[in-house]
Amino acid sequence: MLATTKIRTVAAVVLGIAAPYAAATNGDQMLGLTAIQNGMAGAVVAAPQDAATVLVNPAGMAELNIKDVRFDLGVGFLNPPRRVNGFDSDSKVYMMPAGAAAFRVNERLTLGMGLGGMAGMGVDFADTSAAAGNQFVVTTKQLFKVSPGFAYRVSDRLALGATVNLNYQSLALSNPAYTLPQNQVFGWGVTAGMVWKMAETVQLGATWSSKQRMDEFKWNTAAGKVSMRMDGPQTAALGLAWRPASGWLIEGDIKKIWFSQVLDSVAVNRPAASPVPAALNFGWSDQTVYALGVQKDIGDRMQVRAGFNYGRSPIGAEDVNNNLGSLAVVEKHLSLGLTRKFSDKVSGSVSYVHAFNKSLTSNTGAANTIELKQNIVNFQVSYQF
Repeated sequence: MLATTKIRTVAAVVLGIAAPYAAATNGDQMLGLTAIQNGMAGAVVAAPQDAATVLVNPAGMAELNIKDVRFDLGVGFLNPPRRVNGFDSDSKVYMMPAGAAAFRVNERLTLGMGLGGMAGMGVDFADTSAAAGNQFVVTTKQLFKVSPGFAYRVSDRLALGATVNLNYQSLALSNPAYTLPQNQVFGWGVTAGMVWKMAETVQLGATWSSKQRMDEFKWNTAAGKVSMRMDGPQTAALGLAWRPASGWLIEGDIKKIWFSQVLDSVAVNRPAASPVPAALNFGWSDQTVYALGVQKDIGDRMQVRAGFNYGRSPIGAEDVNNNLGSLAVVEKHLSLGLTRKFSDKVSGSVSYVHAFNKSLTSNTGAANTIELKQNIVNFQVSYQF
């Protein structure tokens, strides 16, 4: 009976959402996509600095200091040590590419496009329990987004913007009860944003992203067809940026992520004889994220930045046993970053984010403990004219 209970617990494993792009995360959502964004700990809604703002706050493209065009290309490497009951996950490093471009059409209109992994994670445990037999858990879930959009300067103080999000999602789940191999679906959503210059030294930014509606995953199994839908959560953020003196930038953001709409309970359509449960009761709660970033110019060719990001884990102690495959429990993130200008048009940036170790033990059923910390390094090359 105990073995059966453990298998059912593992069968309820949740995944995550990001891709070769698992990232320093709020729940399963990335802090930022580029070295500049991560160096500010994700506090970039009110004072965007690179073309990847099209993926966060599209109105920010109007704020870029460009005449014609800006390109930003980057790659990140994530090391997320994960444990269940003291057992380590075998997957150690993930690669996270991202890119964006912004084109100034005229003094009011800017067009842009960005692409990158927005959310996700996965695990590869050979065993999750000291009980006899391998209680293996292997999961991968990825959400990749391509977003064409625009920014329009309404006045000297107000800019508005929007994108259509074209999403690609991948999912695989394997445990002692069943295996659902890697599968892919597509979906869509929209994002809208604004930047308002309240004073010469103060800017307010706001952005909203709809629920990312995805197609159904479908698998053919020995028991028959299994299907489920996993949408991406709705998000909204508000940011305030302040330039207290020449060469200084301080920004604070507040962000809400509605995880409960998509990862509380996921219904599964399957034959009655299937070992896959009728619902994956992950139990994720909504999350409020607080981010603070500080940037200082060093001369006219270098900028340094640091930030702190906090969001309470969407997984509670009562949900641990349903989330052995998505250890999205880290809460505190510290970031450092640097940009070096090589010429009038070309610059390079690097950032480091550390998510502090967080463990959580179930207070219902088996006393399983999940544990996670993260390290991520991003590199970025920028061209603007």
